[in-house]
Order: sequence, then structure tokens, then C-alpha cells
Amino acid sequence: MANTTSAKKATRKIARRTDVNKARRSRVRGFLRTVEEAISSGDQAAAAAALRAAQPELMRAVGKGVFHANTASRKMSRLSSRVKALNA
Repeated sequence: MANTTSAKKATRKIARRTDVNKARRSRVRGFLRTVEEAISSGDQAAAAAALRAAQPELMRAVGKGVFHANTASRKMSRLSSRVKALNA
């Protein structure tokens, strides 16, 4: 348990940031889920549109420190290759 005033303030700040980061991570996961559903339905146009919508959200999460840059790049790469495979 925090004893000093600064430690108590730090725990309050951490709790607020945790809530913001959870919301951001959840939002990104929703965008990724939309892409996954479009891929599983086999609709290449919808999957490509969902991927274009998901990319800036994922990169925004990287900028805010919610995801690591390599993780986001890996996710985008794998999703885009799956979307391209739908066309073939």
C-alpha cells in the first residue's frame, strides 16, 4: 500500500492510464475482429475496407504505447496477406 502522498498520486494516475489503455486496446481489437469476420465470410472488398480502417487505429495504439510497433506490424502483415489471398 502506498504511504507517501506522491506514491498515492502515482497509483491514481496509473489507474486512470490503465482504464484509457484498456479502452484503446479494446477498440483496436474490435477493428481487428471486423477484419477477421470479413475474411471468414470470404468478401474480399469488405475485408480490404475493414483492413484500411483498422490500420490507422493500430498505428495510433502504437503511438500511444498500447501495442509494440513490431506487434502491430506483424498483425497488419498477416492480415493483409490473408486479405490478398482471398482474391486469388
